[in-house]
Amino acid sequence: MCIYECSIPLSLCILKHMNKQQTAPLNMTQLTCFKAYDIRGKLGTELNEEIAYKIGRAYGQIYQPKKVVIGCDIRLSSEGLKQATIRGLNDAGVNVLDLGMTGTEEVYFGAFHLDVQGGIEVTASHNPMDYNGMKLVRENARPISADTGLKDIQALAESGTFTEVEQKGTTENYNILPEFVDHLLTYIDPQKIKPLKLVVNAGNGAAGHVIDAIEQKFQELNIPVEFIKIHHEADGTFPNGIPNPILIENRDSTRDAVLQHQADMGIAWDGDFDRCFLFDEKGQFIEGYYIVGLLAQAFLIKQSGEKIVHDPRLVWNTFDIVEQYQGIAVQSKSGHAFIKDVMREHNAVYGGEMSAHHYFRDFAYCDSGMIPWLLTIALLSETEQSLSTLVENMIAKFPCSGEINFKVADTQATVQKIFDHYADQNPLVDRTDGVSLDFGAWRLNVRASNTEPLLRLNIESRADKNPQPMQNYVDELTDLIQG
Repeated sequence: MCIYECSIPLSLCILKHMNKQQTAPLNMTQLTCFKAYDIRGKLGTELNEEIAYKIGRAYGQIYQPKKVVIGCDIRLSSEGLKQATIRGLNDAGVNVLDLGMTGTEEVYFGAFHLDVQGGIEVTASHNPMDYNGMKLVRENARPISADTGLKDIQALAESGTFTEVEQKGTTENYNILPEFVDHLLTYIDPQKIKPLKLVVNAGNGAAGHVIDAIEQKFQELNIPVEFIKIHHEADGTFPNGIPNPILIENRDSTRDAVLQHQADMGIAWDGDFDRCFLFDEKGQFIEGYYIVGLLAQAFLIKQSGEKIVHDPRLVWNTFDIVEQYQGIAVQSKSGHAFIKDVMREHNAVYGGEMSAHHYFRDFAYCDSGMIPWLLTIALLSETEQSLSTLVENMIAKFPCSGEINFKVADTQATVQKIFDHYADQNPLVDRTDGVSLDFGAWRLNVRASNTEPLLRLNIESRADKNPQPMQNYVDELTDLIQG
């Protein structure tokens, strides 16, 4: 998925013009907006309202649901694309509940909580201003990706061989927010939450309205949490840039607000808030790897013996936490489809990736950007420790490099070169996802990107095994990869 931002702010008038232009018919037989896990494309050239209509029509014809939920993010083009998709669904005989402006997980929630057979969120998450897309699920919020039906939708949308139905579907508006917030609060014990001050940064995306609803609920339940809101109002012009806090340059506003207000924690989201990013009371950004450990701890404190699914990129801290709190760690290939399948297979309570995606059994195995911070405030209350203390203990025991990306001419040849270079040291080898090499005091995972000519490297070490400084390993691998 694209992660770059627009380099210059676009004026509202340009955006509105772009929004009007997106309905222009496209002369193409192949739709290029269909990706591995979702639909995503440039407005006007890859995605417009005509195509959105065809996608809705194809979804309805293939799956023949009685009713689906649909929502959209705050982008200026999203409402028009949503309405076009609804028309397609209705023409396929599908009844629609229009949830209005939502984050992706509100659609996921509606798809498993209500008596419906699927859901669609119109969103481009953190992609550039002139992009949009869709995330599609079936009944019980099961994902529709390239290997589970998305290619079928694409083929029918491209051919346009739609069948007429005897009765067209209807559309009604539905407010999912109260039920959604009630569900979110099941992850905490209101009586146990200690006084906390939280900085929340919606990035002018869709998260703000949920935070407002949670704040109101907290007040009703006398939960002593104060919210400091920045970039809070939903705004499709994104006056503070497209929210994607995984980028270092997008973290300053949250960090500065945490320090200014002497908050206990900072939370920032991407545009459709299916990912959240945490900052400790010192304003330090917390690597996603350690959040997996935090959330595993939060669940296992409540119920030992539960299974925790993790990806193979960085593992030792997760193993340590899961063993300490008497759980069972289960490894899965990276990617939401793989994580969800493994969770279902093992009845795992939680699955986490270092990329800030967190999946929950009681949330129909879907990812959420709201549940992680709620679990974290519960953990802070339970342990009576600061977030920095909890995380710094993990970092001290298991330092990591963070993910380092390299542009290489041939990813597979480079992976083989790394493998050959270390072969005489007889590392433990794991090929669950790319190649993991375990040397006892340190380990590495290297994998090719599924979407770009990039090699993704992660390194971690064990402080109790007297490793070299992390930078030594980073320098050694960098020289090897680039040499």
